[in-house]
Amino acid sequence: MEIRTFPDPVLRKLATKVDNITDEIVRFSENMLETMIAAHGAGLAANQVGAPMQLIIIDASLTEQKKHLAILNPFIVEADMEEVGEEGCLSLPGYYEFVKRASKVLARGIDLSGKTLEFECQGQFARAMQHEIDHLNGVLFIDHLSPVKKNIFKKKYAGPAK
Repeated sequence: MEIRTFPDPVLRKLATKVDNITDEIVRFSENMLETMIAAHGAGLAANQVGAPMQLIIIDASLTEQKKHLAILNPFIVEADMEEVGEEGCLSLPGYYEFVKRASKVLARGIDLSGKTLEFECQGQFARAMQHEIDHLNGVLFIDHLSPVKKNIFKKKYAGPAK
């Protein structure tokens, strides 16, 4: 699958809730997983591959279960404590910056069999969960930067203003 990059408008779209888990959605999630692995990503949201639906993939290395996660309609129930950590994004290749996020979150969603999932996430798992859920809301990690850092981003990544 093609990973959409900034400033593709699909990255700013609000993803729609998935109400019906079809074979097509399952196949789509499998293709997303292969795409994320090939791109060496920690996570991937469906709108990053052009489909604004509420589906995220999280890499196994970040999870306590040590298995890849496909989560439908994910959301953060609770967030606690804050930490600053470096982030990058497959949709902003080559750009990294430090972002403040909750260091612990309680997240909820649905797996591909329709079962409700709940995760207590910490560290990089919590960061990835927040980052991917942000994508579903049309938010990029650069939106969390200070005005000065946003300006630096525009100059370095997006090039001179027209």
